[in-house]
Amino acid sequence: MTETNAVLIGKKPIMNYVLACITTFHGGAKEVSIKARGRAISRAIDVAEVVRHRFLPDVKIKSIGIGTDQFLPQDEGDQATNVSTIEIKLIR
Repeated sequence: MTETNAVLIGKKPIMNYVLACITTFHGGAKEVSIKARGRAISRAIDVAEVVRHRFLPDVKIKSIGIGTDQFLPQDEGDQATNVSTIEIKLIR
C-alpha cells in the first residue's frame, strides 16, 4: 500500500473524510488507511463507521493500530508531550 491511500483526519467535518475514503476506494484501491492523532481519534472512528455502514457495506476493518507519539519540548524548561495516535485500515 502506498501512502496516497492514507486519509489523515483533522478538524474538517466527518463527511469530507468519508468522501475521501470512498473516492480512494472507487479509484481502485483495495485498502485505505485512516490516521489520526489526539482529539481527532474519535472523528477517525466515526469516519470508519460511516464508510462501513452507510456507503460501502462490503468494506471491512483489516486492523486497528494504536500508539503514542512523543514530542520534544521547544523550550528548555518544558517537558516532552505525549499524543495518542490511531490507524484504522479498511479493506475491500
